[in-house]
Amino acid sequence: MKQLPLVYHKKILVLGLAKSGTAAAEILHDLGAFVTVNDSKPFEQNENAQYLLSKGLTVICGSHPEDLLDEGFSLIVKNPGIPYTNPVIAEAKKRGIPVWTEVELAYRISDAPMIGITGSNGKTTTTTLIFDMLEAGNKLPLIAGNIGTVASAVAEKATEENIIVTELSSFQLMGTEELKPKIAVLTNLYEAHLDYHTDFKEYTDAKFNISRWQDASDWFIYNGEQEIVTAYADKSEAKKVPFYVSRKTKEGISADNSFVYWNGEKLFERSIIALRGKHNLENVLAATATALLMDCSLESITKVLSTFHGVKHRTQFVREWKNRKFYNDSKATNALATKSALEGFSEPVILIAGGVDRGHSFDELIPYLSNVKALIHYGETAERLQSFGVQQGIPSVVRVSSLVDAIEEGVKLSKEGDTILLSPACASWDQYESFEVRGDEFIEQVFALKD
Repeated sequence: MKQLPLVYHKKILVLGLAKSGTAAAEILHDLGAFVTVNDSKPFEQNENAQYLLSKGLTVICGSHPEDLLDEGFSLIVKNPGIPYTNPVIAEAKKRGIPVWTEVELAYRISDAPMIGITGSNGKTTTTTLIFDMLEAGNKLPLIAGNIGTVASAVAEKATEENIIVTELSSFQLMGTEELKPKIAVLTNLYEAHLDYHTDFKEYTDAKFNISRWQDASDWFIYNGEQEIVTAYADKSEAKKVPFYVSRKTKEGISADNSFVYWNGEKLFERSIIALRGKHNLENVLAATATALLMDCSLESITKVLSTFHGVKHRTQFVREWKNRKFYNDSKATNALATKSALEGFSEPVILIAGGVDRGHSFDELIPYLSNVKALIHYGETAERLQSFGVQQGIPSVVRVSSLVDAIEEGVKLSKEGDTILLSPACASWDQYESFEVRGDEFIEQVFALKD
């Protein structure tokens, strides 16, 4: 772990704990900073605060005192979930106090080079693919960031021989000042998180922070088919590698219906890719380009691509049963995500959908319904989905009361060669506490099917 003279014997405030704040506070303490942690959760119920107090840190819990910043802090490290409209953060900005998120700390202390991945969709799948390819290529990767492992805790233990593969959200990237991945990946940009960001530009500007401080010694891999992404790529000082999923190109990495190409030369046949869907081809191309730049062998790359069936709950292949394939895409909480899933299937599909009714339109699905032989739906959106399915002429539209009933009905309606796809196009909260719990239920019920 690199030392940070700028924090040594300086007063640092860590705002918000959870995993990232706790790790950052402990690391800053070990680097010689005088650390104060402030968390809204009461001390009696706050195991992280109790632990940090036992380590000798100053702990303030239960509220954010108005005079908190009068201690003369030289830096604030905040939990990514705390918005910049928070009164403490807003006042810190007025006073000129730098505000980081924990990934900035991770970058500054890391002895290992970093690969950073961001985008509106595909971050987790791309991150996982890159990690698996580097591991297959014996590159000693470590995985970190928004995928579930605190980046600073990983960076603290990393050596120069490691590579840290880091999934980065807009929340995390907004609080960076020097973060400079060796390879940065921007998968795509769509409207998201506008309840956190003031507008779409603030959101996309935050995403571009992944490449903002790169230079000519670094690489920027980006979606060459999205105008908004290419406009940001024009601002990057890094060497650029665009990817294209719909045509062969002479630059970057691209694909047509038959092959994947590297700078216009055939790399491998598309048929080896186990992942389904055009959206997943974006992830595959971005990951493959990253692995090639890190000197992974083509053999190690294709080995991963031929066996990788998806991240859990993201168009995840679950099981083949009586010549029927089951896919879990519970992460698809809106029509755009379900559209992307449907785009990947040419065989007959039985679509299971439904959940919380947030008033979103399902019209984006219309061009991708030609091979949907049945729509089985449940939850708050059942009435709207019933009308939608009938209007679009789907041969069988069936309303049921639960996901368990939907699976049972799907099996009844299916024939050999069909795919049964859970891709709800809705949030889960009417019947499940999260899309993960919903997806786990689907997996459990599918594996419970008897031969």
